[in-house]
Amino acid sequence: MTWGDVSANTEIVSQESARVVRLAAHPSSSRRLPFITILASLLVAGCTVGPDFKKPAAPDVSDYTARPPATTASSANVAGGEAQRFAKGGDIPADWWTLFHSGPLNALIEQSLNSNPDLKAAQAALSVARENVLAGRGAYYPGVTAGVSASRQQDPPGALAPVPSNNAFLYNLFTPQVSVSYVPDVFGLNRRSVESLKAQEQAVRFQAIATQVTLTANVVVAAIQQASLQAQVEATHQMIDIDTRMLGVLRYQFAKGYAGRLDVAAQESQLAQVAATLPPLLKQLAQQHDLLAVLAGRFPSQAPDEKFELPSLQLPQDLPLSLPSALVAQRPDVRQAEANMHAASAQVGVAIANRLPNILLTSNAGSTALAIGQVFKAGTGFWSLGADVAAPVFQGGTLLHQQRAAKAAYVQAAAQYRSTVLTAFQNVADTLAALEQDAEGLKAAASAADAAKVTLDLSQRQWKDGYAGYLSVLSAEQAYQQARINLVQAQANRYVDTAALYQALGGGWWHRAEPAYPAPTRNADEK
Repeated sequence: MTWGDVSANTEIVSQESARVVRLAAHPSSSRRLPFITILASLLVAGCTVGPDFKKPAAPDVSDYTARPPATTASSANVAGGEAQRFAKGGDIPADWWTLFHSGPLNALIEQSLNSNPDLKAAQAALSVARENVLAGRGAYYPGVTAGVSASRQQDPPGALAPVPSNNAFLYNLFTPQVSVSYVPDVFGLNRRSVESLKAQEQAVRFQAIATQVTLTANVVVAAIQQASLQAQVEATHQMIDIDTRMLGVLRYQFAKGYAGRLDVAAQESQLAQVAATLPPLLKQLAQQHDLLAVLAGRFPSQAPDEKFELPSLQLPQDLPLSLPSALVAQRPDVRQAEANMHAASAQVGVAIANRLPNILLTSNAGSTALAIGQVFKAGTGFWSLGADVAAPVFQGGTLLHQQRAAKAAYVQAAAQYRSTVLTAFQNVADTLAALEQDAEGLKAAASAADAAKVTLDLSQRQWKDGYAGYLSVLSAEQAYQQARINLVQAQANRYVDTAALYQALGGGWWHRAEPAYPAPTRNADEK
């Protein structure tokens, strides 16, 4: 099914179903005999009205971006500065986060997969969907009920004839009986209903998978951000210490008449500005700490003790890049949108079948007696067989508009599927562009940090030799710490966007064994 087939397919189904409904609801005298013949054939063979769902075809594109991604730039002697190569058509490993080679990170993700409440809720939702499918399949089978009734009854003395054969006006009546009812699925109402439930189960399944993929990516990103913020906080503390020492020197020089009040005021402003950047960093660091605790299924006060540092993480150098034709099969959100589309397609058939005749077959057998000990004696039994055919004649347009609504919902689901596919391709393209620019940004930040370090070394050497003042050394050290902060941010960007690429390509869930969903405990009296 291509993008343009949805409306055409729906229109064909609309015309055909409308013809069937008209014949069923308003058979003319000339068409009544053929209609009865058709109905009898349907009773024997059965049919399924509504569209048969066809899996949408993969988009006919060969690349995610206008030009194929090339090997990224490298930065020597910098953590996370390795060049990254893209293996077109490469597969995504199930445990892709292990490519960062961090034992604490692996342990934290494992704990999150075992304890995260959102993931457990998604798994429970899948159990609900599976039970709903099993419940829907019950419509395929006859319904059997058994019951016993007991009553004491008195007829009026003036009655023409008492009910019991012994002419008693006051008597007991005991009636055990078994009833069987069955609705033949002539037009596929039950089959389409179960088909819709199965598709809904698949949608919930891929939603649970998406929750798992998102959880692992969020843990990786949160750990990287924590490491980045911790390094930025340390550098900011050092900058505050440097500015404080510079202010002390300027105040001393001002007291001795070697510096003006303007120089002191400017340094006081500089110190205040740097100090103002520390609380937001501490706030973000605390929030990342709390986020890691919650992702692992813990309270913030019970956060794990793991501390992450960017140099302890290894940047994956060979990145798999799935083929565009495979992306729609790998992304759980795309598969969920496809399942929603399938469910909407089946609901069209349900709406059509609701407008067609319904057949009910019933049977009843039992025994009735005036005493409990005579219930199963000869001559007390009874039975009956019945068949009912009912067709909607006038419902105030309810069934017609429900059918039209089902078709509109199908078109809506198809449009949402296309939107999800486009968003998936956008995610991959954006991440590829980000990885390229991250490498360039890290290269520039590393060069700036190296230049700042050289400046600091020269300033310290000149100060020791008496050719420069102490303020120039402090100024060079301040510039170096700011360059360190920029470098840490550039390093974190490379790690974060690498994790984003694995998530954008589907997270390798197809290589991971899905968790078992134990069936609910069944009691002997469950039906």
